[in-house]
Amino acid sequence: MVVCLIVGAACVKHNANPAQATPPLQDTAPHPAGDALKYLALGDSYTIGQSVSDYDRYPAQVVRRLRSAGFNYRTPDIIAVTGWTTGDLLNAMPDTVPNPSYHVVSLLIGVNNQYQFRTQSEYRIQFTQLLQQSIHLAGDSPSHVLVLSIPDYSVTPFARGRDRAYIAAQIDSFNAINKDVAVSYHTAWLDVTGESRKAAGDPSLIASDSLHFSGKEYAIWAEMMTPIMKAMQ
Repeated sequence: MVVCLIVGAACVKHNANPAQATPPLQDTAPHPAGDALKYLALGDSYTIGQSVSDYDRYPAQVVRRLRSAGFNYRTPDIIAVTGWTTGDLLNAMPDTVPNPSYHVVSLLIGVNNQYQFRTQSEYRIQFTQLLQQSIHLAGDSPSHVLVLSIPDYSVTPFARGRDRAYIAAQIDSFNAINKDVAVSYHTAWLDVTGESRKAAGDPSLIASDSLHFSGKEYAIWAEMMTPIMKAMQ
């Protein structure tokens, strides 16, 4: 069963209305038979796939690729809410993790820390705590945890009229932290930021809300994730 919490606001909050979560979605797709592998994706609107279909979320796309390669994965569990910071995800973790142990855990979080002017020092502390929990959920195996870098929303139409260079530099500063923490804990780390920046010249990589990324962009991430997750077997 997919555990998904979704809100209607954008990942990078641009209004004053508080986010209201809808009830969890129920995935009706059949799970593979036998001792299927479990994958947990943690994050914010990028992980839940704000403004794209369930089918186009990157956790769903990478699982389809892995299944096609002969790996017996269940439908992924997703704990992600649009607008979440590292603190929000930390607060939600004890109550929302549906299984005690996963074969793979991915973590992508931080864009809302940047947008909400949260400090890098706070991010380092909270991201470290989240990574520690991710490792524990992956059977205390750091080699089965994958950290994804924060994509860069400065390339989207939403950022028009804003200081794009400043946003990009801030995103880089938060990514320097999550990479440093990932390396120190010996987990995998994947740079999707560079790919996200290609959306500046390719509108098809941006979702219909002019802020998030499209299923086409998430397909690129899934392709990049696949060999890393294959190596985690």
